[in-house]
Amino acid sequence: MLTLLEKWKRSRRRRRIYRGALCGLLICASFALGGIGYYNLYNQVPSVLRIKADMEQTIDLGVPLTGEMVAVSGQDESNIPEGAVNIDLSRQVTMKMSSDQSYQMNVKLFGFLPFKQVGIQVIREQELTPVGVPIGIYVKAEGLLVVGVGDFQGPDGLSYCPAKYVVKSGDYILELDGVPVEDKKDFVRRVEDSQGREVTLRIRRGDDIMEVKAQPAQNSEQKYKLGIWIRDNAQGVGTLTYIDAEGNFGALGHGINDVDTSTLMNLDDGTLYETEIIAIRKGRNGEPGEMTGMIVYSSDRILGDIYYNGKEGIFGHCNEKALAMGTEQALPIGLKQEIEKGPAKILCTVDGVPKYYNVEITAVHLDHDNVNRGIELRVTDPELLALTGGIIQGMSGAPIIQNNHLIGAVTHVLVQDASRGYGIFIENMLEH
Repeated sequence: MLTLLEKWKRSRRRRRIYRGALCGLLICASFALGGIGYYNLYNQVPSVLRIKADMEQTIDLGVPLTGEMVAVSGQDESNIPEGAVNIDLSRQVTMKMSSDQSYQMNVKLFGFLPFKQVGIQVIREQELTPVGVPIGIYVKAEGLLVVGVGDFQGPDGLSYCPAKYVVKSGDYILELDGVPVEDKKDFVRRVEDSQGREVTLRIRRGDDIMEVKAQPAQNSEQKYKLGIWIRDNAQGVGTLTYIDAEGNFGALGHGINDVDTSTLMNLDDGTLYETEIIAIRKGRNGEPGEMTGMIVYSSDRILGDIYYNGKEGIFGHCNEKALAMGTEQALPIGLKQEIEKGPAKILCTVDGVPKYYNVEITAVHLDHDNVNRGIELRVTDPELLALTGGIIQGMSGAPIIQNNHLIGAVTHVLVQDASRGYGIFIENMLEH
């Protein structure tokens, strides 16, 4: 039997252990909350801040931070003395900078703790014509995109895959035996003509160029194969975002990826076509809607040439027919720090003619990891909701306008809620 003193000592030990565990949990929770707060604050400050040249602009990040200008680009040594130019980011700041320089700023938490480095890029004031019309897109890959490798049956009934462990999904085949590949048919023909002789493939894997070897084998029809699934082009429907004063266009707000590998396609060349929307499948929660377009690949329906496919969208030069589609008034661009939560509009074509529809901007992520999701928005227009259910596939690239400024383009729909989606900042589209 335990004595009264022993029971008291045991109870005291339990209380100490409990208090220690509780203190430990409180400390961990404090660190976790502090980490979340730090992360959120970090993302409130953009890594790159763009300023329009020779214009006074007011910036209000509303964070307990100060910034010190430390360098000017294009100079071997900074001509800014230490501590000479300080910016209080916790309140409104009016800035005016020259068009021929960019700057670097060290940001400090509470004025003394090193926090983040911010690049300040000075850009020229620019006006763009929002378009919002559907377009047909055809792009040809630079080389042949490897979708995957697969087995095939030989004349002896056994399975073969000569390219297994030689190439992989996402590779680009540039040459076969030192000669550039023209297209998929050309590649297949030359492999068949090898008669089983070992061939050398020049491939691009990421940023690396390498040569690999494989020996074709016969399939059940006695044709020589490597067992590679390849793609040399992609087609689709999207929305033309803008045309600038020189006739250059931007569209989609995101890149063209291969449907099987999700690889951003390396572009050899591409063409923009007129398209007609022949059907709309209304979006529902959990099931994105879609615009179905009919594309006729004829010379009289060409709108322009595509010269770049990147994560920010597709870009190129318009012909006269495309220029005639830019009937809206040119608008100045709005930078990300100028965007406000609240009412805005998108310009898109869902019933035959471009039309503005009401949306609400619900969040602005100044330094989002995903460049295509800097803007969160919700469709509020009853007419658009009735027609499409919100944002649907094919609407990517629809211009977003707020306060008579072109601020971005629609990029994605939120699958769980068809009325909500994302957009890219127009300044990101212009940096390609």
